[in-house]
Amino acid sequence: MPITLFNETSPPPAVTNQVCQMAANYLTDLSMLAIPASNYLYEVHEWVLPAEIFNYTQWIGQPEKPPAELLVAFDDDDQTVVGFLLYLPIPTHPGACGITYMAVLKSHRGRGIGSDLIARALSAYPHAELTCPISKVPFYERLGFRVLRARNTQVVMNTREASSAGTIEVVDAAKLLHSPQAQAILGQQMQRWGRKEMLYAEKQLHRHIGQLERQAAEYVKRRLG
Repeated sequence: MPITLFNETSPPPAVTNQVCQMAANYLTDLSMLAIPASNYLYEVHEWVLPAEIFNYTQWIGQPEKPPAELLVAFDDDDQTVVGFLLYLPIPTHPGACGITYMAVLKSHRGRGIGSDLIARALSAYPHAELTCPISKVPFYERLGFRVLRARNTQVVMNTREASSAGTIEVVDAAKLLHSPQAQAILGQQMQRWGRKEMLYAEKQLHRHIGQLERQAAEYVKRRLG
């Protein structure tokens, strides 16, 4: 699978659209909230996550924006995007980055695409950090990452024994969540299901997040002692 690095200019719209669509399709896997498709707030976050990733792609190669880079894996036969890895270099610490999102089409999993994307990123930024669900920890451990701590619903992993002292700027997902576009989708869901059901969906999501946070904390405690 050919892999293309976008670090000087944003990817073409056709590529960006496929990346964003993949993020929407795998929202539950990629989101820190791990929101299930059965939750009535799902459609709101189904817009927010791709919008967040789109904003990152528009940072690429823009001197006035924080640094961002995107690796895209393409199908061997055409220009179909089969996987992507989005990461943010740490300007004050060359060789360090924060990995934000990675996904591979289900039809192409098990072929080493995710491993190849990570290896490509680590060749330029060997000191890398990411967060992932508990279920993904073994995968990243095989690629050289180690468990550091829990963060919200996920596990923080790093290729070193400690995080980089530098910082990265991120897209404000909360701002996107309160944007007119997201609020319009929320309004549509409210009309469809009613205020009572939407409030219940919000409570369900908070309960779900709390459970995942406890599980992540307990997992890290067991792993690190």
